[in-house]
Amino acid sequence: MAKQSATSKLRALLKRGKFIYMPAVIDPLGGRVAERNGVKAVYAGGYATGSSLAVTEPLLTMTEQVDFAKRIASACSIPMICDAGAGFGEPLHAMRTVREFIRAGIAGIHIEDQLYPKRAHYHKYVAHTIAVKEFVDKIEMACRARDAIDKKFVMIARSDTCRFEGLGEAINRINRAADVGADLGLVFPCNHKEALAAPTKSKLPLIWVQSRGNRDGRPLYSNKQLQEMGYIGCIDAQIHIGISYYYLDKALREIKRSGKYSGLTEDQWVQTRQQIEDLCDLEEYYAVEEDTVEEKKWGRR
Repeated sequence: MAKQSATSKLRALLKRGKFIYMPAVIDPLGGRVAERNGVKAVYAGGYATGSSLAVTEPLLTMTEQVDFAKRIASACSIPMICDAGAGFGEPLHAMRTVREFIRAGIAGIHIEDQLYPKRAHYHKYVAHTIAVKEFVDKIEMACRARDAIDKKFVMIARSDTCRFEGLGEAINRINRAADVGADLGLVFPCNHKEALAAPTKSKLPLIWVQSRGNRDGRPLYSNKQLQEMGYIGCIDAQIHIGISYYYLDKALREIKRSGKYSGLTEDQWVQTRQQIEDLCDLEEYYAVEEDTVEEKKWGRR
């Protein structure tokens, strides 16, 4: 039986109509941890990629994001959605972006209506958006590139206009994107009223972005709440990088202060190391070596 492609897997998930939780992971091991815990799809976000590379999202190049996502996607059997920023340029550049992500084994991307190159002020909630026609043209050409290679590749239209121009403008852009071939939509409601209204006004199924630690009061919801509100999935954008940073920083501060670490018991360390090794397929590697280069040591014929 032929191996099912990542795009086919994602399309099958969407067809089932069940809510899809997508944590943003920052390395292949994180992707495997997510998969082991029953997560059905993972996400490579611009914030997480840029921060993990210590350059921040607006300075990312297309090849950096593709390579980052490819390493994770290659280590998992679940599909990955990726942040493709503003398509890394104008419509022609967005077409190449689509082709590169498809070739990397990514199941879908979102392209936004921000200025390219993005400015660092994006992280201060200052969005520099392009005209609606420019955005729609970019999505249309991205969909054309998709259809030429893999029609199952999922194209997500993202608008960042809600904060400054209102939910109506953001939804208008998503609906215009729907008319030229986008599959899903992504907007950033600023309050509970807008969060409730967005799915009812959009032609496309909407994904919610869980922006933990935001400083502008944007609401956070449980997956159950989001599903009840009509969202078809949730991107958890800071979950892996935030937890990794917080607990590593905490551990190193304790070691600096006391010379030891008390966060895990010895039994927990043993269990954790074993789980990491299992996720790296180490037992399979042992078996190969025992049948070949380690045969004398282990007494195998």
